[in-house]
Amino acid sequence: MKYNLQTGSHTVYALQYHFVTVTKYRADVLSDEISERIGEVVNDLAGDFGVEIQNVNGGSDHIHILFTAKPTTDMTKFINSMKGVTSRKIRSEYPEVKQSLKDSFWQPGYFLASTGQVSIDVLMDYVENQ
Repeated sequence: MKYNLQTGSHTVYALQYHFVTVTKYRADVLSDEISERIGEVVNDLAGDFGVEIQNVNGGSDHIHILFTAKPTTDMTKFINSMKGVTSRKIRSEYPEVKQSLKDSFWQPGYFLASTGQVSIDVLMDYVENQ
């Protein structure tokens, strides 16, 4: 089993996450330009939380973000900041989006999963055979 390890003063870790959120009412407002802008905003914000963005992509009504984080990252605070900042910036920079989605840009919920560099079956087998 090979991990992309990161280190702290007393820790070694490999924490990768897959985040997905959708636009309010699943409105088709995410053009390539807007998705790229979301990626820029998220990258700017990530450093404040000790997060490294690996990839940002999505469709016309949702966005996927792959990122790595530290064990001390307050995940709820990071995600709420990410959604809030991107919402404010996109609605202010793209008036056509603000017309479509007046009060909020994202749905309140989201999907977040920790990812591994091996499948769960391989990991279960590894743990069982230790």
